[in-house]
Amino acid sequence: MNKIMNMFGRYDSGIWIRVLGSALTTITGFMIRPFLVLYLFDRMEGSIILPMIIVGLQPLCGLIVNWFGGGWSDRYGRKPLILSALLLQMLCMVGYVFADEVWHYAVISIVNGIGFALYMPAANAQITDVVPEEQRAEVFALMHTAFNVGAAVGPVLGLVMFGWNPSAVFLISAVSFIVYGLLVWFKLPESAPFKTGVAAAGLPRKQEKTRFSWASHKLLLMITLLSLPVGLLYAQVESTFPLHLQTNFENFRTVLASILTFNGIIVIALQIWIARRTEEMPSHTVIGGSYILFAIVSIGYGYSSIVIALFVTEFIFTIGEMIYGPHIQKVVSLMAPADQRGFYFSVYGTSQMLSRGLGPILGGLLLNWGGGEALFTVLAVLMLVAGHFMYRAIRKSVTHTEQVLGGR
Repeated sequence: MNKIMNMFGRYDSGIWIRVLGSALTTITGFMIRPFLVLYLFDRMEGSIILPMIIVGLQPLCGLIVNWFGGGWSDRYGRKPLILSALLLQMLCMVGYVFADEVWHYAVISIVNGIGFALYMPAANAQITDVVPEEQRAEVFALMHTAFNVGAAVGPVLGLVMFGWNPSAVFLISAVSFIVYGLLVWFKLPESAPFKTGVAAAGLPRKQEKTRFSWASHKLLLMITLLSLPVGLLYAQVESTFPLHLQTNFENFRTVLASILTFNGIIVIALQIWIARRTEEMPSHTVIGGSYILFAIVSIGYGYSSIVIALFVTEFIFTIGEMIYGPHIQKVVSLMAPADQRGFYFSVYGTSQMLSRGLGPILGGLLLNWGGGEALFTVLAVLMLVAGHFMYRAIRKSVTHTEQVLGGR
């Protein structure tokens, strides 16, 4: 009992609200995400490109909002942005129930992208506001664990629910966003520096709009660009990968749900332990190693023809994402000035938005042209090249940042 109490007391109460809300919404999110492309594929009479365009519209349209969303959270607070994002995503889930035309799905995808773009920079900045530097990788890992509660439970539930009544899945997801929104509204304190007294230490009471300068944000832009291949890999898992599985496995829906559930269970079991083990390791070493693992995963996804090979590939992917996500977010948090945290996370978030937007479309074209083998081979090569330059960039620049922060 004391160990449990110590664990809960280790983090700010706002972190636990985020953990609970994230677990709740990702359970229903993972009921939908793995099967949405297959659902659209069936609704659009076997077209590959149309579902990819619709899925890609969400992050592409969120890309513009994401660029400004972090700055808005610095100016107006984290809480209003998080609440607005949850409201928009809830409305989109209801919209899916009534959609029956291609343009309906396109509009819903656009609005959903805006909601996601508003949420992530504000949510990540909120963690940076309340968590000491030495615990950030661990807390980002805790959030990743919460997300993977959904990954462990959601796909199996989605497999059953989509076969029974897809509309029920969307309505359950809408309810989860409402519950999370109520938790944020009543229980999550505002943490933006200008609203918590940090202004007394020299920050203005209301943040001015951050002026963007290519010269002063070169490292941030480089990290954002070099993160694209990782986002492209994630994008294929939610778009072309289910269709690639369909060509190799008769029971591909069950295979997809099984490996995603396996991923979530491994993350829940190991994420916090791995985060604590790697907390003190140099970020460039950890992140560079993760790119090598992702390259191996790309080859595994492309060429695995037996189920056991897919599970081995998924285990390697799980290790890679468990070390990559917390450390890359920690790197961004260390780079960001206190009054620009939301802005830094929004700029970095454009990598995910761009890759999730273009990934399904480019992946769909490659899938049509050369099949899954060609698609995932190209991804593996991109991963190795980007990983090399990411390793060098972080080793050269972020080490200096950590030294500067350590001397404060």
